[in-house]
Amino acid sequence: MVKGWVWMDLLLIILPVFIIFFIGFIGQRLIGFDIKSISSAALYLMSPFLAFRTFYTHELSIDYVYILGACLFLTFCLLGVVWLSSLFMQTTRPQLAALILGSVFPNSGNYGAPVVLFALGAVGFDYAVVIMVFHGLIMNTIGIFFASLGGEEKATWQQAVHKVLRMPLVYASLLGVLLQVLNVTVPQSVMEGVGLAADASIPTVMLVLGMQLAVISRKKVAYRFVTTATVVRMFVSPLLAAAIMFFLPVNDLLKTVFIIQAAMPTAANTTMLSLQFGTEPDLVSFTTFITTILSILTIPFVLFFLGI
Repeated sequence: MVKGWVWMDLLLIILPVFIIFFIGFIGQRLIGFDIKSISSAALYLMSPFLAFRTFYTHELSIDYVYILGACLFLTFCLLGVVWLSSLFMQTTRPQLAALILGSVFPNSGNYGAPVVLFALGAVGFDYAVVIMVFHGLIMNTIGIFFASLGGEEKATWQQAVHKVLRMPLVYASLLGVLLQVLNVTVPQSVMEGVGLAADASIPTVMLVLGMQLAVISRKKVAYRFVTTATVVRMFVSPLLAAAIMFFLPVNDLLKTVFIIQAAMPTAANTTMLSLQFGTEPDLVSFTTFITTILSILTIPFVLFFLGI
């Protein structure tokens, strides 16, 4: 049986997330903000600084090649599962893109990393941060590609690739890696400015999710798609992660962290992408909300079965 304190500690970890969701929800109901403008500011002005800081400050060693390979392999496995599911459900291209956003990309940053820190301590947290970095890179390339492909503009494959290449997030990430590899020291005063913009990114994204939840039209949300995305995100993903880790020659701690991160709910950033490109934002934001609520029950069981 899972101990009660596990749920209590987990609730304390995610309580700040729900508080910010609630602030965004109430603000939208009372004031009525232009959600897409705020989302654009987070995507184009704040998130690049977060990406740069993440890749610049977290050392990437050759030991993490396995992690990157596992993250990519899991991503493509989940893409395959979603694609097969879409064939049975006869989805439109926007619905398929929304399913991908809701199913494939976990909230490994402001949710997964704190859970790992609580469950495994500082050593496990270091692995969690590296996985978070790779997840961020994958979402800011593959995620943007599919969000664009299924968006309102009905982009072609070539146009979707072009939109990925135009995203400042991509170049901010590459710049962070390049400066780290070249051992270039960025002045502390500059990093403080970067930090201010970076720290504003995550709470703004969560505010946007709360705002979007306030304007969701339930008639527009196809619950069969929400159910499919939830099952893939919360159950299929950790099972596939466990299977992948079984075959990799890495230590048990890394295997455990990888599985925990794969069990996280849908990343809040997917709502921002769906809003930016017009990719069924009601479906994506509602899926994010449902998986986050459900995680209160599922994550303690994941920790229990991992022997934590």
